[in-house]
Amino acid sequence: MNKRETAVNCKHSGMNCCQAVIMAYSEELGLSKAEVMKLGAAFGAGMGCMQGNCGALIGAGIVLGMKEYGNAPVGPKARKLITEFTEMCGSDTCIELKGVLTGKMLCSCDDCVGNAVDILESI
Repeated sequence: MNKRETAVNCKHSGMNCCQAVIMAYSEELGLSKAEVMKLGAAFGAGMGCMQGNCGALIGAGIVLGMKEYGNAPVGPKARKLITEFTEMCGSDTCIELKGVLTGKMLCSCDDCVGNAVDILESI
């Protein structure tokens, strides 16, 4: 199973989008499941319960920082992550992605989680 599939499966097992993305990298990062659950606990339904950034994008940012900190400047890679995610998904905020105000979903949670992982894999 690749990391995208792992993340989507984690989402279906009850994790929020942020936790699911981090969990796909937990072994590589040396994180236990309990640590992943704690790291991503505040980002279910996006930051601020759908008002802010997508949890999958936040999870990808956490993974990026943990993988790259001290090895290379993280800022340019974080900008690339956000830019590519927004292009792929249509927005970077949960409320817009889920179409809460418009009634038009731009990207499903499964696709947000999968796209976040795909972008991480390409960076």
